[in-house]
Amino acid sequence: MITVKLGLILPYEGGLTFAQALDLTQRAEAMDFDSVWVPEAWGTDAISILGGLAAQTQRIRLGTGIVNVFSRTPALLAQTAATLDLMSNGRFLLGLGTSGHQVVAGWHGVAFDRPVQRMRETVAIVRQVLRQERLRFDGEVFQLQQGLKLLARPLKAEVPIFLATLTPAGLRLTGEVADGWIPTLFSPEHMDVFRPDLEAGAKASGRSLDSLAIAPYVQVLIDGDRSKAQDALRPWVALYVGGMGSKQKNFYNDVVQRYGFGEAAHAIQDLYLAGKKLEAIRMVPAELIDSIAIAGPEGHVRERLAQWAGAGVSILLASPQGETQAHRLRTIEMLAASARAVH
Repeated sequence: MITVKLGLILPYEGGLTFAQALDLTQRAEAMDFDSVWVPEAWGTDAISILGGLAAQTQRIRLGTGIVNVFSRTPALLAQTAATLDLMSNGRFLLGLGTSGHQVVAGWHGVAFDRPVQRMRETVAIVRQVLRQERLRFDGEVFQLQQGLKLLARPLKAEVPIFLATLTPAGLRLTGEVADGWIPTLFSPEHMDVFRPDLEAGAKASGRSLDSLAIAPYVQVLIDGDRSKAQDALRPWVALYVGGMGSKQKNFYNDVVQRYGFGEAAHAIQDLYLAGKKLEAIRMVPAELIDSIAIAGPEGHVRERLAQWAGAGVSILLASPQGETQAHRLRTIEMLAASARAVH
């Protein structure tokens, strides 16, 4: 039997009030969603929202989806994980990523240096702190020799750690050390793009790739008019493919090229970086949207969920799109019904 769990991704920009975010989360919990994840970029911070959600939910797991490894020290990330694990009665998941130069240097004023190595060391330090070992660490990025030990006592010594990665080195690290993987712009038809590096990492740590939870971030817009739904998601695709990074370094653009959309990826990026955003948006192929998102009527949702499950996805992290809160709430209900139908 093919199964896929559902997670809820809340917006990172602060476009919802906390009351609306809580409403969505509680509806997801009532619909037996596995988890809710709060991202962080340059809008609202993830930790404050998760603390509020922890106090007003009972069963749904709570994750950072994701926070970067530059703006907080590894020890602070471990303290945060311990605190939210206590507040949620053991429901916390730590999602980490490197983010990129724009956020790390441009927003936080921190050098975007050795990102994969920094993430490797961060994971090791977080786990050491949560095990309440004396913190001594001699790495390439971090040197910690005072031997302090976490005073708080988390419910779990092993908080699950998910990594958001796309580069070959990042994928190998994920396969080697993470409990889960959070890809963005993931296409279930192109798992072969990622599998070799994930498997190489898993092999390096002596484990099977089956032990890694695969949890892609997926935009979902349910509408009887499929073309209208696709049009609504075009700006999001254009932003990632065209505007996230520079001409020389855009991980999302690289991935889309590897899916076979090279010509479109180059055109979208050229237009976006030239300030022609509307033209870039119009260049996004409908086929690309269908490959990485769910846009269309409810029957299409069931079909796509089955394809994601067939690709080995453990938890589909859905970002429900819609002009109104009622539409977003209805999307959560329809996703839950579709997931039950797939099972």
